[in-house]
Amino acid sequence: MSIRRKLIKFLAASPLFVNSTVSAQVSVDSQLKGQDVDLSWGHININVSNLDSSIEFYEKLGFEVFMPAIPYLGLVADPASRPVDSASSTALGLPNNLSGRACIMQLGNGFPKLDLTQYDDLAQSKPLDNADLGLVRVCLGSPNLASDYERLVRLNVNFISPPQTTRGGMAEIAICIDPDGTLIELIQLHLDKWSA
Repeated sequence: MSIRRKLIKFLAASPLFVNSTVSAQVSVDSQLKGQDVDLSWGHININVSNLDSSIEFYEKLGFEVFMPAIPYLGLVADPASRPVDSASSTALGLPNNLSGRACIMQLGNGFPKLDLTQYDDLAQSKPLDNADLGLVRVCLGSPNLASDYERLVRLNVNFISPPQTTRGGMAEIAICIDPDGTLIELIQLHLDKWSA
């Protein structure tokens, strides 16, 4: 399927363009008071140092490349980097004259999508960890965490620890680490053990 056709399919199914969105009430003293904000999931972006290694890692978690590009940034997954236009650089708070590579991945056919972006010649810091403020990890649900953990360990995926059973047996959690140190939580919930 061509990139153009995938983009059209992506946009047609996107909650950004259909009426299956979630509304949130804004409660601020401004002209928006009492009006609804109509937001929905779009994507989660993870900046990576090596796009190919990161694609391989996320494929181990069950993701697939949905689109070998992020068209609105002008970036593709091809080996040759492409420039990011100045409007996109400004909107993202990045320096001008930046280039890179990127793709959109998906887990199943739903949202959010996962954007992996590799920028060239950009000073980068390590991702946050669980003790930091801000977005520190992405969580993926598992129907059988023990089995998924064993399979991923065989595929050389690194974990902070083996699965741990949380208080009252309400969940089991294991956190794996992508090639750049981003934390990906895997969780198996046991809702029957949650109190109302």
